[in-house]
Amino acid sequence: MSRKLKKGYFVRGEFVAEGSERDIELKAELKGTTEQSRTDLKRESTELQKLGEALLTLRADQLMRLAISEKFKDAIAEAKRITNFEGKRRQMQYIGKFMRHLEPLVLESVKKALDEQANGSVSENLALHQCELWRDRLIAEEVAFEEWISAHSGTDTQQLRALIRQARKDAVPEKAGAAVRHGRAYREIFQLVREQLGALPERENDDPLFNPVHEA
Repeated sequence: MSRKLKKGYFVRGEFVAEGSERDIELKAELKGTTEQSRTDLKRESTELQKLGEALLTLRADQLMRLAISEKFKDAIAEAKRITNFEGKRRQMQYIGKFMRHLEPLVLESVKKALDEQANGSVSENLALHQCELWRDRLIAEEVAFEEWISAHSGTDTQQLRALIRQARKDAVPEKAGAAVRHGRAYREIFQLVREQLGALPERENDDPLFNPVHEA
C-alpha cells in the first residue's frame, strides 16, 4: 500500500509540510512579523498611549516648547475640555495616532518634559540641594550664620537668629532615643534661604523633608 504524500514545499533543500511548526514560522517571517514582534509592537503602542495621556497634565509653557504640530496641541487642548467618557476615549485614540508618528528626537523631548515636570530639572534640583545645605549648616554651625550674612547682607538678621534658635529647640527629642522632629522654623529657614538665593520657582512643598505631622 503506497504512503500518502504530505502536502508541502522545499526551502533550501528542506521539505516543509503544510501546517507544521516550520511552515507557520516561515509564513510569519514572510509577513515580516513574528508573535514576539507583535507583542513588542503592542507594548510600544500601549506606552505611547500612556505618554499621550500624560501630555494632558503637562504645563502650558512646557507644552508650547515641544516640537509638535499645532493640530497635535489642539487635540490635547480638546481632550482636556471633553468630559464625556466615550468622547474622551475617542479623543485619546486620536492623540495616540499623533504619538505613533512622532520622530524619535521629538518623542525623547516629550519624555524629558514629563520627567522634568515630575522630578524637576537638573538646575532646579541643584538649586534645591544648595538651599537644603545652607539650611542645615545654619542650624548646625555657628560660623555658617556669619558666612551667610556676609554673602547676603539683605537678610533680616534678627528673624534668622530667632528661626535658628527655634529650629534647634524643635530638633531636641522629647524622649531619649526618639526621632528628630522638624517644626515650622525648620521650613521657614529653608524658605528664607530660597528667597535670598532666588534660585527656585515657587512650588508647593519644595522642601522634600516637609511633613505637616511634624509641624510645631
